[in-house]
Amino acid sequence: MRKNIPTTEGIFPMPVLMIATYNEDGSVNVMNAAWGMMFERDQVVLNLTETHKTVKNIKKRKAFTVSIADSDHIVEADYFGIASGNTTPNKFETSKLTATKSENIDAPIINEFPICMECEFIEYGDCGVIGKVVNTTANENVLNGETVDIAKVSAIAFDPYTHGYYKVTERVGNAFKDGLQLQKQ
Repeated sequence: MRKNIPTTEGIFPMPVLMIATYNEDGSVNVMNAAWGMMFERDQVVLNLTETHKTVKNIKKRKAFTVSIADSDHIVEADYFGIASGNTTPNKFETSKLTATKSENIDAPIINEFPICMECEFIEYGDCGVIGKVVNTTANENVLNGETVDIAKVSAIAFDPYTHGYYKVTERVGNAFKDGLQLQKQ
């Protein structure tokens, strides 16, 4: 039997993404955004309202980075979702994380997060910010050769039902292979 429940942002898991930009004074701004995904193979879409300091920065600088949050940095990632860049201009410094300027775009790479996509701003529309991924980097400790090992990334996902964070690490199947068992041969 099924039961009706309140409607919420009910797609789980939702990625915990760290969106980083530079402020007008060159300082680093980071926000936590769970409403983001790949739009095309080389494009991201972030469902963000224009009231966010990050969106204002993206429009001005024409660039941003998207990092995958990990379980080692839950406190910092959550803080970036609690503190607003509009009212807390030094929130990045408070986190004690470090940043490096991207060589490809006018945005910071947060060194501690395991994977970072460097994006050029394309447009702001009904679905939010759309950006073209021009480069992706990963910390060496999450790689097996040239391939990202998701178990090493320890990415976190947001649970919109209980407002919890969950670690994403265990591989349970093989995409584009396991389902072949059901095809007639």
